[in-house]
Parts: sequence; structure tokens; C-alpha cells
Amino acid sequence: MKAPTLISLGLAAALFWSAPLQAEDAPLKVGFVYVSPIGDAGWTYMHDRARQIVDKEFGDRVETNYVESVSEGSDSQRVIRNLSANGHDLIFTTSFGYMNPTIRVAQRFPNVRYEHATGYKTAENVGNYQARAYQGRYLAGMAAGAMTETDTIGYVAGFPIPEVLRGINAFTLGVREVNPDASVRVSWINSWHDPAKERESASSLIRQDADVLTMHADSPAVVQAAQDEGVYGIGYNSNMESYGPDAHLTSVMMHWEPIYREKIQAVLDGSWESKSIWYGLSEGVVKMAPMHPDIPESVTERISKHRNAIINGDREVFQGPVRNQDGEEIIAEGESLSDGQLLEINWYVEGIKGKLPN
Repeated sequence: MKAPTLISLGLAAALFWSAPLQAEDAPLKVGFVYVSPIGDAGWTYMHDRARQIVDKEFGDRVETNYVESVSEGSDSQRVIRNLSANGHDLIFTTSFGYMNPTIRVAQRFPNVRYEHATGYKTAENVGNYQARAYQGRYLAGMAAGAMTETDTIGYVAGFPIPEVLRGINAFTLGVREVNPDASVRVSWINSWHDPAKERESASSLIRQDADVLTMHADSPAVVQAAQDEGVYGIGYNSNMESYGPDAHLTSVMMHWEPIYREKIQAVLDGSWESKSIWYGLSEGVVKMAPMHPDIPESVTERISKHRNAIINGDREVFQGPVRNQDGEEIIAEGESLSDGQLLEINWYVEGIKGKLPN
């Protein structure tokens, strides 16, 4: 039976492992680096849930470790370097700001494999992986557009990087698919995990007439604010219904275990190679939480139809005609964005209020 053990890395963050070292047949050592506390909801919670799932599935063949609450930048580079120096064979770095630190450490440890989440850089021993969260965002936007009475929807967002902008734009396209008169207001908090800021931004958006809220942040604070202030909320990363049972319309959920299962197996059987993968609804990495019973059946049926069309490849989220915030056509009818274009999004679609930060 696996038992967690604490190792000191000379850092405030704690490193845990869940399998004893086997002298004759040593397990594959797999490390995970998390940007926020694991907690019981959100981004890091779902990464660690996936870690636990694959740890159990692979049994004694793997030993999984994690370090939580690691700041992006120099702190993350030290943690990744220490994991590499302590015998880890495969390391998952799970935040956008870990990209360059991962690349730098990988140059010093050519025999270690690294996988970085949400970035775009690779190296001979570095791959990357993403979830097509924007697919779920689009479906969630349809629910929001159907349920708003003020035609104003609030979005609490972390940092203005392409990953976040894809989600905001996809959500807005979904909103306007069912409600062309609705608009989305974005509040930037410049943090991935700051419950106080998330809550403050949610309340500010409500004061600006938003009666549905969602977010790209790591805590359930926005859904809690929606519950407390009598509006609807849409969660992200994990199912956040328990934080706002009356408010919660749905959540866009990330299930990372298919990716972790695939990558670990590839290292075990010697087939691992550096590449970029991007999995979504069809691979089971992106899922939707149950819909609130307040959502009309006609709307849930429409959402299900669009979900199936995306899974079957019959439609794209970013398919024309799509106009930007200034009303200029950026995707013509019959066309859609390539993955390369999706990775470089730096604009707002029509229907978003406010200026995009520099």
C-alpha cells in the first residue's frame, strides 16, 4: 500500500511522494509542479485528482510526487531543478508561467522528460499539452446567454494571455449564439489564485448589472459570490456546484488523467517523444458539469446538440462569420481558425465590453 512521505527541497512548498523506492525494480518517478494550493476545487485540484487516478492505475510501476503553491518564475525553476536532480524521470509543470523555467532546466537534464501545460515551446526532451477548454466555454456561454435578464454577464479573468482570451471569446460567442443582445464585461485580476480579488471583482461586476458570472481563476470565490448575491455563476476547472447550489448553472471541467495516462505509459514503454497535444471534448479531457434545472429544456437540448457537433467534427467554436470588438470580420463565413491561430489570439470578439489590456 502506498503511503505519502515528506521530502525537504529547501523550499516553503512541500514535496510528497506516494510509493516506496523499489531497489530491484525501481518505479518511474513522476513529479508534478502546481501553481496554487491543491484545495478542494479548481485548476490545481483537478491536476492532482488526475495524478491520484493514474498513480492508482499504474500501481507499483510509478511513484508520483508533487509540489504545490509554486510561484511562476525563479521559484518554479528551483523546484523543477530540484525534482530533476532528485531522480525524477518525468516532470509535469502545470502553469503557463513555468514554460521558460522548464525549458531552461531541461537543457541541464537531457535524460529527464518534461511536459509543460498550456504553453507552446518544446525541446528534444520537452513536450507540451493543453485542454481545449474553449469548447466547454462556448457551451457554458450558451447557458449564460439564455439565463441573463440584464443582458450583462461578468467574467473574472487571470492574465491576458491567449489561453484566457480564447476562453473569453469562445464564451462570448456562445452567449451571443442564443442571445445576440447580451454583452460580456471582463475584470482582470492579474493572478491565477487570489480568492479575495476574485470575490471583489465578482461583486464589482454585479454592481455593473451582471446577473451571470464566470471566471478564469483557481478558486470557487466567484461562484460563492454569485450564491451570496443572488445571481447565477458558472464554474471552471472542477464542478463547483457545492459552492453555490442555487447559483451554479454548470462548470467547464478539466479531466487531465487521459493525458497523464498517455504520457506516463509512453515513458514506460519507451515510445515517448517531444510533441504538442491538444485534447478536448472528444478525448474526455473537457467535460461539462450537470446543468441547473432553471435552464429551459430547449436550451439544454441546444447545448447538447452543439456539444455533439463539436465532438463529431461538424462544427468549430471559432467558425465564421466572426467579428472583432470593432465590428471587423476576422473569420469569414465557411472558414475557421487553425490551431496556430488559436494559440496567438490577442483580440476580443464582438460583444465584449472594455479594452483588452496591453
